[in-house]
Amino acid sequence: MDSLSPHKSPEAFLADVFGSKLVRDGKVVRRSLRDIERYFGREEFIEEVYRRGFRAIENAGQVVIFCNAEPVRILRPKAQLPREL
Repeated sequence: MDSLSPHKSPEAFLADVFGSKLVRDGKVVRRSLRDIERYFGREEFIEEVYRRGFRAIENAGQVVIFCNAEPVRILRPKAQLPREL
């Protein structure tokens, strides 16, 4: 999505988001929450993501959409043992 028109329809926005080769190949796409709210609506968009069998996360105003049905895990370093005092 290079340039977003202020008059873009919700259908055109969805076509831009979900019409890419990345989506067809089950990869990851990212969109700004501001654009999602502007062109489609947050709740409606999340419903569409899940209707397609995808998952999404939000951070710092960005929504990352995992275009597959695989589980999403937050990666963390191994827990450190508490030091004895």
